[in-house]
Amino acid sequence: MPKRQIYDQEQHAQFVTFSCYHRRRLLDCEPLRDALIESLAEKITKYSGICSGYVIVPDHVHAIVWFEAKGELSRFMKSWRQSTSQELKRMLRGVAPEYAKIIPPADLLWQPRYHPFNVYSQKKAEEKLDYMHKNPVTAGLVERAVDWKWSSARHYLLNEPNVVPLEWIF
Repeated sequence: MPKRQIYDQEQHAQFVTFSCYHRRRLLDCEPLRDALIESLAEKITKYSGICSGYVIVPDHVHAIVWFEAKGELSRFMKSWRQSTSQELKRMLRGVAPEYAKIIPPADLLWQPRYHPFNVYSQKKAEEKLDYMHKNPVTAGLVERAVDWKWSSARHYLLNEPNVVPLEWIF
């Protein structure tokens, strides 16, 4: 199998997606979603990145991020996913012990890969931001994007402050 290429050398913004292992709904628990958002805020600051938007739904995560340093996306994603994998597995045992019991201890929390997409224009960034904000509506979790707490939609549509430092890249 050929080695997968991550194109974070062009210094474009990246629309990244990663999913729970076997698309399990591991992020159904509010405390886990909250911890994932807090970790995003911490890691985006640590890696001197910019986050323009995000959404966390029960089985996957989307974010639009940008890093000035070439190759930083890979380091950021590795750190974010590794740290949250350990923390969220531990939390899951506390907040959803019955669910945690059916997951073999050796199972991963995240699918092995994440999927980046180069965002090279304002039009594409707006398209991806709109798409991610509509995810909870499409999934039937809420009626309006602003009703989903675990997203940047409220920041953009209601001008609410956010745990994650958000900045429009374009």
